[in-house]
Amino acid sequence: MSSLKRAVEHSETLIGTEVGVSDWITVDQDMIDQFAKTTHDMQWIHIDPERAAAETPFGGTIAHGFLTLSLASRFAYDCFNMMPGQVMGINYGMNKMRFLRPVVAGSRLRGRFTLQNVTARNATDMLRENLLTVEIEGEETPALIAEWLGLAVFKD
Repeated sequence: MSSLKRAVEHSETLIGTEVGVSDWITVDQDMIDQFAKTTHDMQWIHIDPERAAAETPFGGTIAHGFLTLSLASRFAYDCFNMMPGQVMGINYGMNKMRFLRPVVAGSRLRGRFTLQNVTARNATDMLRENLLTVEIEGEETPALIAEWLGLAVFKD
């Protein structure tokens, strides 16, 4: 039996279950400022703590939504190891993604992954769909939820 076939069969038994919870990561002002510079998104609600404290309901700056989303790769790194025979993993995209709550500077985030579906696409590729929930420590509403697609690529 091929590595891909074994991986698909094993993964199918996990559909509907939580398959990973990442470590917490702090989203501080320095991280937000670096992201703003990298993406050229210098909106004041992200980079001006005094103005954001005075003029927003958040009490300070908030992270860019795409900064929060970009941490998905870090969360996945914490949660997933290569499967036997797998040679790489590739980000394949999103079916759906929603920002539910702003991330205030200084917040701690972590990702929770629930396997929703798995499909063998061809002789080497397994498509996995995970529901990613990015939690904010101490908050009931998550920062975002996403249906994230990833390819696990196996030796032929």
